[in-house]
Amino acid sequence: MITMRRLGSTDLEITPIGLGCMQFAGQGIVTQFYRPLDQDTIGSIVRAAHQGGVNWFDTAEMYGRGHSERALTSALTSIGVTPGQVRVSTKWAPLGRTAANIGRTIDARLTALQGFPIDLYQIHEPHGSLSSITRQVRAMAELRTAGKIAAVGVSNFSARQMELADEILRAHGLRLASNQVQISLLHRAIEHNGVLETARRLGVTLIAFSPLRSGLLTGKFHATPELMRTVRPIRRTLGGFSARTLTRTAPLIDELRAIADAYGAVPAQVALAWLLTHYSETVVAIPGASSPTQATASSEAMNLHLTDAELDRLDTLSAAQH
Repeated sequence: MITMRRLGSTDLEITPIGLGCMQFAGQGIVTQFYRPLDQDTIGSIVRAAHQGGVNWFDTAEMYGRGHSERALTSALTSIGVTPGQVRVSTKWAPLGRTAANIGRTIDARLTALQGFPIDLYQIHEPHGSLSSITRQVRAMAELRTAGKIAAVGVSNFSARQMELADEILRAHGLRLASNQVQISLLHRAIEHNGVLETARRLGVTLIAFSPLRSGLLTGKFHATPELMRTVRPIRRTLGGFSARTLTRTAPLIDELRAIADAYGAVPAQVALAWLLTHYSETVVAIPGASSPTQATASSEAMNLHLTDAELDRLDTLSAAQH
Protein backbone atom coordinates (compact mmCIF):
# COMPACT_ATOMS: atom_id res chain seq x y z
CA MET A 1 0.00 0.00 0.00
CA ILE A 2 1.34 3.45 -0.95
CA THR A 3 1.82 5.87 1.94
CA MET A 4 0.75 9.36 0.95
CA ARG A 5 2.75 12.47 1.76
CA ARG A 6 1.49 15.89 2.66
CA LEU A 7 2.39 18.75 0.33
CA GLY A 8 4.05 21.27 2.61
CA SER A 9 1.64 22.46 5.27
CA THR A 10 -1.36 22.19 2.95
CA ASP A 11 -4.13 19.62 3.19
CA LEU A 12 -3.13 18.15 -0.17
CA GLU A 13 -1.96 14.53 -0.06
CA ILE A 14 0.25 13.28 -2.87
CA THR A 15 2.04 10.05 -3.67
CA PRO A 16 5.81 10.03 -3.06
CA ILE A 17 6.28 9.82 -6.83
CA GLY A 18 4.45 11.96 -9.36
CA LEU A 19 4.85 12.09 -13.12
CA GLY A 20 6.98 14.84 -14.63
CA CYS A 21 5.45 15.96 -17.93
CA MET A 22 8.29 17.86 -19.57
CA GLN A 23 8.44 15.15 -22.27
CA PHE A 24 4.89 16.11 -23.31
CA ALA A 25 5.94 19.55 -24.60
CA GLY A 26 5.91 18.54 -28.26
CA GLN A 27 7.44 21.83 -29.40
CA GLY A 28 9.84 24.59 -28.42
CA ILE A 29 13.11 24.31 -26.51
CA VAL A 30 12.13 21.07 -24.78
CA THR A 31 12.51 19.26 -28.11
CA GLN A 32 16.23 19.97 -27.75
CA PHE A 33 16.12 17.63 -24.73
CA TYR A 34 13.52 15.03 -25.71
CA ARG A 35 11.95 13.81 -28.93
CA PRO A 36 8.28 14.76 -29.31
CA LEU A 37 5.69 12.15 -28.29
CA ASP A 38 2.40 11.61 -30.06
CA GLN A 39 -0.84 11.88 -28.08
CA ASP A 40 -1.47 8.13 -28.10
CA THR A 41 1.91 7.53 -26.45
CA ILE A 42 1.26 10.28 -23.93
CA GLY A 43 -2.07 8.69 -23.12
CA SER A 44 -0.42 5.32 -22.57
CA ILE A 45 2.19 6.89 -20.27
CA VAL A 46 -0.41 8.71 -18.19
CA ARG A 47 -2.52 5.56 -17.97
CA ALA A 48 0.47 3.50 -16.79
CA ALA A 49 1.38 6.05 -14.12
CA HIS A 50 -2.20 6.33 -12.89
CA GLN A 51 -2.68 2.57 -12.80
CA GLY A 52 0.55 2.35 -10.81
CA GLY A 53 -0.96 4.55 -8.11
CA VAL A 54 0.52 7.93 -9.06
CA ASN A 55 -1.95 10.64 -8.10
CA TRP A 56 -0.23 13.83 -9.26
CA PHE A 57 1.26 15.25 -12.42
CA ASP A 58 3.69 18.12 -12.83
CA THR A 59 3.71 20.27 -15.95
CA ALA A 60 4.48 23.88 -16.90
CA GLU A 61 3.55 26.67 -19.25
CA MET A 62 7.14 26.61 -20.53
CA TYR A 63 6.72 23.03 -21.74
CA GLY A 64 5.56 23.83 -25.25
CA ARG A 65 3.63 27.01 -24.31
CA GLY A 66 0.78 25.03 -22.85
CA HIS A 67 1.10 21.98 -25.09
CA SER A 68 2.17 19.77 -22.17
CA GLU A 69 -0.73 21.01 -20.04
CA ARG A 70 -3.25 20.23 -22.80
CA ALA A 71 -1.66 16.89 -23.66
CA LEU A 72 -1.69 15.82 -20.01
CA THR A 73 -5.30 16.74 -19.32
CA SER A 74 -6.45 15.29 -22.64
CA ALA A 75 -4.75 12.04 -21.64
CA LEU A 76 -6.35 12.08 -18.19
CA THR A 77 -9.78 12.65 -19.71
CA SER A 78 -9.23 9.85 -22.23
CA ILE A 79 -8.69 7.32 -19.44
CA GLY A 80 -11.74 8.45 -17.49
CA VAL A 81 -10.02 10.60 -14.86
CA THR A 82 -12.09 13.66 -13.98
CA PRO A 83 -11.03 16.96 -12.38
CA GLY A 84 -10.41 16.54 -8.68
CA GLN A 85 -9.51 12.85 -8.88
CA VAL A 86 -5.81 13.63 -9.27
CA ARG A 87 -3.56 16.56 -8.42
CA VAL A 88 -2.08 18.79 -11.11
CA SER A 89 0.80 21.21 -10.62
CA THR A 90 2.01 23.67 -13.21
CA LYS A 91 4.34 26.66 -13.39
CA TRP A 92 4.40 30.30 -14.47
CA ALA A 93 7.29 31.25 -16.76
CA PRO A 94 8.94 34.46 -15.47
CA LEU A 95 11.41 35.16 -18.29
CA GLY A 96 11.02 38.72 -19.55
CA ARG A 97 7.73 39.23 -17.71
CA THR A 98 6.52 41.33 -14.79
CA ALA A 99 4.67 40.02 -11.77
CA ALA A 100 1.44 41.47 -13.18
CA ASN A 101 1.61 38.80 -15.87
CA ILE A 102 0.87 36.14 -13.24
CA GLY A 103 -2.66 37.40 -12.78
CA ARG A 104 -3.14 38.20 -16.47
CA THR A 105 -2.23 34.69 -17.65
CA ILE A 106 -3.84 32.50 -15.00
CA ASP A 107 -7.00 32.05 -17.08
CA ALA A 108 -4.86 30.88 -20.01
CA ARG A 109 -3.30 28.25 -17.75
CA LEU A 110 -6.72 27.10 -16.58
CA THR A 111 -7.92 26.95 -20.18
CA ALA A 112 -4.92 24.84 -21.18
CA LEU A 113 -5.69 22.48 -18.29
CA GLN A 114 -9.18 21.96 -19.70
CA GLY A 115 -11.17 21.99 -16.48
CA PHE A 116 -8.55 20.46 -14.20
CA PRO A 117 -7.80 22.82 -11.29
CA ILE A 118 -4.33 24.06 -10.39
CA ASP A 119 -3.51 22.32 -7.13
CA LEU A 120 0.01 23.77 -7.03
CA TYR A 121 1.19 26.84 -8.97
CA GLN A 122 4.91 27.43 -9.04
CA ILE A 123 7.28 30.23 -10.06
CA HIS A 124 9.45 28.33 -12.54
CA GLU A 125 12.72 30.21 -11.92
CA PRO A 126 13.97 32.82 -9.45
CA HIS A 127 15.66 34.73 -12.29
CA GLY A 128 14.57 36.37 -15.53
CA SER A 129 11.50 38.30 -14.38
CA LEU A 130 11.30 42.08 -14.74
CA SER A 131 9.82 42.20 -11.24
CA SER A 132 11.27 41.27 -7.86
CA ILE A 133 10.62 37.93 -6.19
CA THR A 134 8.62 39.85 -3.60
CA ARG A 135 6.19 41.13 -6.23
CA GLN A 136 5.95 37.73 -7.90
CA VAL A 137 5.11 35.93 -4.66
CA ARG A 138 2.56 38.59 -3.74
CA ALA A 139 0.86 38.03 -7.10
CA MET A 140 0.79 34.29 -6.43
CA ALA A 141 -0.72 34.96 -2.99
CA GLU A 142 -3.47 37.00 -4.63
CA LEU A 143 -4.33 34.06 -6.88
CA ARG A 144 -4.52 31.76 -3.86
CA THR A 145 -6.71 34.22 -1.96
CA ALA A 146 -8.98 34.54 -4.99
CA GLY A 147 -9.35 30.75 -5.15
CA LYS A 148 -7.69 30.42 -8.56
CA ILE A 149 -5.06 28.01 -7.21
CA ALA A 150 -4.84 25.73 -4.18
CA ALA A 151 -1.21 26.22 -3.15
CA VAL A 152 1.87 28.29 -3.97
CA GLY A 153 5.24 26.77 -4.81
CA VAL A 154 8.54 27.79 -6.36
CA SER A 155 11.23 26.10 -8.40
CA ASN A 156 15.03 26.37 -8.30
CA PHE A 157 14.90 28.78 -5.34
CA SER A 158 17.86 29.07 -2.97
CA ALA A 159 17.48 28.74 0.79
CA ARG A 160 17.40 32.52 1.18
CA GLN A 161 14.83 32.90 -1.57
CA MET A 162 12.66 30.21 0.05
CA GLU A 163 12.79 32.12 3.33
CA LEU A 164 11.73 35.31 1.56
CA ALA A 165 8.87 33.62 -0.30
CA ASP A 166 7.53 32.02 2.87
CA GLU A 167 7.79 35.31 4.78
CA ILE A 168 5.76 37.12 2.10
CA LEU A 169 3.13 34.38 2.02
CA ARG A 170 2.81 34.40 5.82
CA ALA A 171 1.86 38.08 5.59
CA HIS A 172 -1.14 36.88 3.55
CA GLY A 173 -1.98 34.07 5.97
CA LEU A 174 -0.39 31.48 3.67
CA ARG A 175 2.72 29.29 3.59
CA LEU A 176 5.13 28.18 0.90
CA ALA A 177 4.17 24.64 -0.10
CA SER A 178 7.12 23.48 -2.17
CA ASN A 179 10.41 24.12 -3.92
CA GLN A 180 11.22 22.08 -7.03
CA VAL A 181 14.96 21.43 -7.32
CA GLN A 182 17.29 18.84 -8.81
CA ILE A 183 17.99 15.96 -6.41
CA SER A 184 19.40 12.49 -7.04
CA LEU A 185 22.15 10.10 -6.00
CA LEU A 186 24.34 12.13 -8.38
CA HIS A 187 23.12 15.56 -7.31
CA ARG A 188 22.91 16.22 -3.57
CA ALA A 189 23.54 19.97 -3.44
CA ILE A 190 20.51 20.48 -1.16
CA GLU A 191 22.49 18.94 1.68
CA HIS A 192 25.16 21.64 1.48
CA ASN A 193 23.48 24.81 0.22
CA GLY A 194 20.92 25.15 3.02
CA VAL A 195 17.88 24.18 0.93
CA LEU A 196 17.23 20.89 2.75
CA GLU A 197 17.64 22.39 6.22
CA THR A 198 15.45 25.36 5.34
CA ALA A 199 12.75 23.15 3.83
CA ARG A 200 12.60 21.03 6.96
CA ARG A 201 12.46 24.07 9.21
CA LEU A 202 9.71 25.74 7.20
CA GLY A 203 7.75 22.57 6.49
CA VAL A 204 8.26 22.91 2.74
CA THR A 205 8.17 19.88 0.45
CA LEU A 206 11.11 19.53 -1.95
CA ILE A 207 10.08 18.17 -5.36
CA ALA A 208 13.01 16.36 -6.94
CA PHE A 209 13.27 16.85 -10.68
CA SER A 210 15.74 14.77 -12.72
CA PRO A 211 15.82 12.16 -9.92
CA LEU A 212 17.49 9.70 -12.31
CA ARG A 213 20.02 12.28 -13.56
CA SER A 214 18.61 12.36 -17.09
CA GLY A 215 18.74 8.56 -17.25
CA LEU A 216 22.31 8.00 -16.06
CA LEU A 217 21.02 6.20 -12.97
CA THR A 218 19.10 3.67 -15.05
CA GLY A 219 22.40 1.96 -15.89
CA LYS A 220 21.47 1.58 -19.57
CA PHE A 221 24.25 3.90 -20.72
CA HIS A 222 26.79 2.01 -18.63
CA ALA A 223 25.64 -1.27 -20.15
CA THR A 224 25.59 0.12 -23.69
CA PRO A 225 27.79 3.25 -23.90
CA GLU A 226 27.02 3.83 -27.58
CA LEU A 227 23.48 4.79 -26.51
CA MET A 228 24.91 8.13 -25.43
CA ARG A 229 25.03 9.11 -29.09
CA THR A 230 21.22 8.91 -29.21
CA VAL A 231 20.82 11.51 -26.45
CA ARG A 232 20.08 15.00 -27.72
CA PRO A 233 23.05 17.41 -27.35
CA ILE A 234 21.69 19.78 -24.68
CA ARG A 235 20.49 16.90 -22.50
CA ARG A 236 23.80 15.13 -22.98
CA THR A 237 25.73 18.23 -21.93
CA LEU A 238 23.59 19.13 -18.91
CA GLY A 239 23.46 15.50 -17.79
CA GLY A 240 27.22 15.15 -18.00
CA PHE A 241 27.09 12.26 -20.43
CA SER A 242 30.66 11.20 -21.24
CA ALA A 243 32.92 8.17 -21.10
CA ARG A 244 34.63 9.72 -18.08
CA THR A 245 31.28 10.07 -16.26
CA LEU A 246 30.42 6.45 -16.97
CA THR A 247 33.74 5.31 -15.52
CA ARG A 248 33.45 7.51 -12.44
CA THR A 249 29.89 6.44 -11.64
CA ALA A 250 30.34 2.73 -12.44
CA PRO A 251 30.73 1.59 -8.79
CA LEU A 252 27.43 3.28 -7.87
CA ILE A 253 25.63 1.79 -10.87
CA ASP A 254 27.05 -1.65 -10.09
CA GLU A 255 25.62 -1.43 -6.58
CA LEU A 256 22.25 -0.22 -7.86
CA ARG A 257 22.20 -3.19 -10.23
CA ALA A 258 23.17 -5.67 -7.51
CA ILE A 259 20.45 -4.43 -5.16
CA ALA A 260 17.92 -4.38 -7.98
CA ASP A 261 18.72 -7.98 -8.89
CA ALA A 262 18.05 -9.04 -5.31
CA TYR A 263 14.54 -7.56 -5.48
CA GLY A 264 13.69 -8.43 -9.07
CA ALA A 265 13.75 -4.71 -9.79
CA VAL A 266 15.76 -2.37 -12.04
CA PRO A 267 18.46 0.17 -11.04
CA ALA A 268 16.17 3.16 -11.62
CA GLN A 269 13.68 1.84 -9.08
CA VAL A 270 16.41 1.41 -6.48
CA ALA A 271 17.68 4.95 -7.12
CA LEU A 272 14.17 6.34 -6.60
CA ALA A 273 13.57 4.22 -3.48
CA TRP A 274 16.82 5.53 -1.99
CA LEU A 275 15.81 9.12 -2.70
CA LEU A 276 12.40 8.78 -1.08
CA THR A 277 13.81 7.07 2.02
CA HIS A 278 17.04 9.00 2.54
CA TYR A 279 15.28 12.37 2.77
CA SER A 280 12.16 10.97 4.42
CA GLU A 281 8.93 12.98 4.18
CA THR A 282 10.66 16.13 2.94
CA VAL A 283 11.31 14.94 -0.62
CA VAL A 284 9.02 13.63 -3.34
CA ALA A 285 10.11 12.92 -6.91
CA ILE A 286 8.79 13.53 -10.44
CA PRO A 287 10.64 11.25 -12.86
CA GLY A 288 9.58 11.78 -16.45
CA ALA A 289 8.73 8.99 -18.85
CA SER A 290 8.98 8.51 -22.59
CA SER A 291 7.20 5.15 -22.53
CA PRO A 292 4.53 3.37 -20.46
CA THR A 293 7.19 0.90 -19.26
CA GLN A 294 9.19 3.72 -17.68
CA ALA A 295 6.09 5.16 -16.02
CA THR A 296 5.17 1.77 -14.58
CA ALA A 297 8.70 1.18 -13.27
CA SER A 298 8.76 4.56 -11.53
CA SER A 299 5.40 3.99 -9.87
CA GLU A 300 6.46 0.55 -8.65
CA ALA A 301 9.45 2.13 -6.89
CA MET A 302 7.00 3.44 -4.27
CA ASN A 303 6.61 -0.13 -3.02
CA LEU A 304 10.32 -0.94 -2.92
CA HIS A 305 11.73 -0.83 0.62
CA LEU A 306 15.51 -1.00 1.01
CA THR A 307 17.35 -2.21 4.11
CA ASP A 308 19.46 0.13 6.21
CA ALA A 309 22.60 -1.61 4.96
CA GLU A 310 21.56 -1.09 1.33
CA LEU A 311 20.73 2.55 1.95
CA ASP A 312 24.10 3.08 3.64
CA ARG A 313 26.05 1.45 0.81
CA LEU A 314 24.37 3.65 -1.74
CA ASP A 315 24.90 6.72 0.46
CA THR A 316 28.64 6.01 0.66
CA LEU A 317 29.06 5.41 -3.06
CA SER A 318 26.94 8.46 -3.87
CA ALA A 319 28.90 10.69 -1.50
CA ALA A 320 32.10 9.71 -3.29
CA GLN A 321 30.70 11.40 -6.42
CA HIS A 322 30.52 14.81 -4.79
